[in-house]
Amino acid sequence: KRDPSVGRESMGAAVSAPYLVGNHKLSGGYVPHTSHYCWEEPMLVFLFSECVQFWQKWLVTAQGTKDWLCESLPVCSLLFLFSWQIKELFVSFEDTPLGAASLAQVHKAVLQDGRTVAVKVQHPKVQAQSSRDILLMEILLLTVKQIFPDFEFMWLVDEAKKNLPLELDFLNEGRNAEKVSHMLKDFDFLKVPRIYWELSTRRVLLMEFVEGGQVNDRAYMERNSIDVNEISRNLGKLYSEMIFVNGFVHCDPHPGNVLVRKCPATGKAHIILLDHGLYQVLTEKFRLDYCRLWQSLIKADMKRVQKYSRRLGAGDLYPLFACMLTARSWDSVNRGIDRSPVTANEDVEIRTNAAAYLPQISQLLNNVPRQMLLLLKTNDLLRGIESALHTRASSSSFLNMSRCCIRAVSTYQRSKSHSLYRKAKISLLEALSLWQINLHELFLRLKGSRLGNWVIAFLSRMHHSPY
Repeated sequence: KRDPSVGRESMGAAVSAPYLVGNHKLSGGYVPHTSHYCWEEPMLVFLFSECVQFWQKWLVTAQGTKDWLCESLPVCSLLFLFSWQIKELFVSFEDTPLGAASLAQVHKAVLQDGRTVAVKVQHPKVQAQSSRDILLMEILLLTVKQIFPDFEFMWLVDEAKKNLPLELDFLNEGRNAEKVSHMLKDFDFLKVPRIYWELSTRRVLLMEFVEGGQVNDRAYMERNSIDVNEISRNLGKLYSEMIFVNGFVHCDPHPGNVLVRKCPATGKAHIILLDHGLYQVLTEKFRLDYCRLWQSLIKADMKRVQKYSRRLGAGDLYPLFACMLTARSWDSVNRGIDRSPVTANEDVEIRTNAAAYLPQISQLLNNVPRQMLLLLKTNDLLRGIESALHTRASSSSFLNMSRCCIRAVSTYQRSKSHSLYRKAKISLLEALSLWQINLHELFLRLKGSRLGNWVIAFLSRMHHSPY
């Protein structure tokens, strides 16, 4: 894959392109991956980018390093990672990588049996450098906290220490890819590249080569006759299923990791999910509380929003927590987030007021369960995709979330019930709730169609007719 900002149509394999925060390209060791936890809230971006600038200057001075992790490395410097000779295994191997990022770079190659593969190769210096970078991160954040006592971002270090070893283990990435592929096997629109285990190691991953356009490239979809609304709906289904039903969540859905293509054989639109190094596993208690919170947000049930926000660690900051989860104003949350689309004025209001709440946001992020951190970042990435496709806050996304929440809660209730009558009652209520959602979705589709508009106009005329 190439840098997501480039917008190229043809991409393959699974490596994250360099992150961009503000106008600053992050590079040097593990620094880019702390952006996993600094999402699109403007004050977090500003604060994080300022810290990174300071850190980068320090690194260049102290170590003489300069962007070596985000530059593509020659193949000869990577060969020691292979236990075999490239010429013995590949018919062709492209020296120029398809993409280079902080941890790895990806090359396109063809095996002796004719299969086209993507070869993801870890940068040689990453293993040794990463632990030093985390130590530097910890020193930097402790220093900033001494200067700014309200700076509550030490959890960044804890998360980096937990996730970095997993991201550096490409065999773990391969296992995640196979797990999510099996877990979501009923979604025929999902494509996860196949892993070639016999040729993979902890630092080299061989996988099926897949091409497509980036999921936020609306022009690409229009050129290839791909329904933008269908892609948005399916992406919502995908992540609702991962978060609410399975509790196993791909946490890096930036546009470079989610591709779309039209299958030549069937003509159906596929979503291609790449880069499976970063997943969040949700506990059952957290997942169910999160389900019930979102049900309450969709229904605008403020008492239950407060109850489940508190259970998730928000405390008295539950209004701020609800706004962060939904990226909506408190007025919109009270009215119902599915009642009206996001307006430009509301976006300006959120961004204008955000800086004023930096201490509270810092406190909130420090208090919520660690599982929430990557979910917040994932939510923002998905909203960014919806904004690019002009499908943000569509009714279909909330309907899909509601379905998954109902199924998840009902499954849990059945598992805890020992009465056949009680289980039957739960299943009946689940079926009725899902039927109501399906009926409401049908109504919305009819309302949006020409036939629906004609029927509504006809009934309106009949209602006002003197006869």
